Amino acid sequence: MEAVVASKPMTKVAAICGSLRKASNNRGLIRTALELTKESIDGIEMEYVDISPLPMLNTDLVVDGKLPPAVEAFRQKILLSDSILFASPEYNYSLTGPLKNALDWGSLSPNVWADKAAAIVSAGGGFGGARSHYHLRQVGVFLDLHFINKPEFHLNAFEPPAKFDSDGNLIDEASKEKMKQVLVALQAFTLRLQPKN
Repeated sequence: MEAVVASKPMTKVAAICGSLRKASNNRGLIRTALELTKESIDGIEMEYVDISPLPMLNTDLVVDGKLPPAVEAFRQKILLSDSILFASPEYNYSLTGPLKNALDWGSLSPNVWADKAAAIVSAGGGFGGARSHYHLRQVGVFLDLHFINKPEFHLNAFEPPAKFDSDGNLIDEASKEKMKQVLVALQAFTLRLQPKN
């Protein structure tokens, strides 16, 4: 007799970094999340979604109801995802301009962010980017994004021991474990929000 094993549904996560800099510590957090989903977390398929090709929001670029190709490609990736992982650096107590721009393009009707689970991670000085979380959460309320409450992940990148190498890659094992906890919580919350069949 063969045992029937119920498999966990695959959760598609779009990973977005608010920094455009290649060696950004926040981009390093996304790289770590991608590695963890491939190596040690079952049931998550994660894709890095680059926001650098997006033009600044200008509805004059919408011609005959058609969005610019880079915007349409971005929106399709968000639409096809179940949840979002944001790596949000803190600029002047807020989220970055490129990240806000991506949120705005995605919010055009139909809003591709609506009813998706989300999580925020960040790295920086002082509070580790935590203030950007508050602003991003406020924006997310209007966009109908649903953020996990715990665990929070805001890492002071400059406090010993070293957290990142010179290329922005996360090297701190305790921080990697905390990232794993965030991803597991995002997966569980995403599955909880999905309609039951």
